[in-house]
Amino acid sequence: MLKNRYLGVLLLILVCFACDSNRVFDAYKSVPDKWHKDSIISFKVSPPDSIKPYNLFVNLRNTNDYKYSNLFLIVEMDYPNGKVVKDTLEYTMAAPNGELLGEGFTDVKENKLWFKGYNSPFVFNESGEYTVNIQHAMRENGKVKGVEYLDGITDIGFRIEQTASN
Repeated sequence: MLKNRYLGVLLLILVCFACDSNRVFDAYKSVPDKWHKDSIISFKVSPPDSIKPYNLFVNLRNTNDYKYSNLFLIVEMDYPNGKVVKDTLEYTMAAPNGELLGEGFTDVKENKLWFKGYNSPFVFNESGEYTVNIQHAMRENGKVKGVEYLDGITDIGFRIEQTASN
């Protein structure tokens, strides 16, 4: 009886992961203890197609130690032929009542944050390897100097999904 229960749970987990058919790339890197302002998290990506449109996301896992209602990130994309595009992005991380946003039942929340594709799907128009660099750019109100060590962020991820039209 116990063996059947474990088999059922295993099958349920496999089905959940198999249903993610839009995923093209999905990877995470852990942040050791606190995220330093000069620490850049990098992902190297070789998209499968230079014609199809995609949606791109920055994924974050954070704990209740994250004390801000928003998050500023600098996300840089280095194209294969030398072009570099750098964006400063702001994300809402907490509801007005202070409750952290994101998915998860424990004190770890997972956030899927739009990077490119929300207005119109993104096309990797150059063949080859792209590099995506992610760095935090947090500042406290009224202070010029940025937050040196950001508490509460445990993992940074990057995700590429096929659009619904693919």
